[in-house]
Amino acid sequence: QLVESGGGLVQAGGSLRLSCVASGRTLPSFPMGWFRQAPGKEREFVAGISGSGASTHYADAIKGRFTISRDNAKNTVYLQMTSLKPEDTAVYYCQSGDVWGQGTQVTVSS
Repeated sequence: QLVESGGGLVQAGGSLRLSCVASGRTLPSFPMGWFRQAPGKEREFVAGISGSGASTHYADAIKGRFTISRDNAKNTVYLQMTSLKPEDTAVYYCQSGDVWGQGTQVTVSS
């Protein structure tokens, strides 16, 4: 099970940090990802991280503004989001293999 938290309402230019806590599986064995889905749009990839955390990759739309990281001792993956834009408004989902969290809403006001 994956449980996200940290979403909320923020003004453009602001920051948020999302967290995803995993239960029932050992995080170090699995790559993790963050995805998002805006109203009326398909779910899209945001960022991914390898099991060890040594390798990360990002969607072009958020590169340089978002950072994915993980703390395997806490079974937690993070998404640090800075310089947020209204177009970042979406439900953000944590993913590991075929397991998805319930999502956390991020709303960026202009």
